[in-house]
Amino acid sequence: MNALQVIEIFAGLNPQGQPVAEKVQVRVNEDQSLQLVKSPAFVKGLASGDNIQFDEQSQEFEIVRRSGNVCVRVFSRDDIKAVAEQLTPALEKLGGELDIETPRMLVYSVHVSLGFSVIEDILNDCLDEECMWLYGNVYDPQDGKTPLNWWQSILAPE
Repeated sequence: MNALQVIEIFAGLNPQGQPVAEKVQVRVNEDQSLQLVKSPAFVKGLASGDNIQFDEQSQEFEIVRRSGNVCVRVFSRDDIKAVAEQLTPALEKLGGELDIETPRMLVYSVHVSLGFSVIEDILNDCLDEECMWLYGNVYDPQDGKTPLNWWQSILAPE
């Protein structure tokens, strides 16, 4: 069994321009790469199961291997418990996992093979007007619009 540890990954800048780091739990692999145990709430570009090389000095990472999981973040203005009670079973039934739950945020990992349209339909069916959702590792972290397309090789027929 690989050892678990917590690292702090650079997640961006706060409104005052100061760096913000997120603590994430990782499993240390034999080659010293790190595997994310859960999808992060704020670090862009990663999902549960991804393997990374991590620079403790800069708190930045490089992806070694993607797990195939999509990170889905759900935010609410109000308490999110009622949404979680409906959304979590719907995603779990299809193999998704709830990684983080706070009073106003949910973070899920869902394998990309489920299909983006299926994931999006479930989210749109379960969420009310007080909620919004977004992908954590589908679009370029810099512009937030350009698809990363990492899933193309995972979904390609062999």
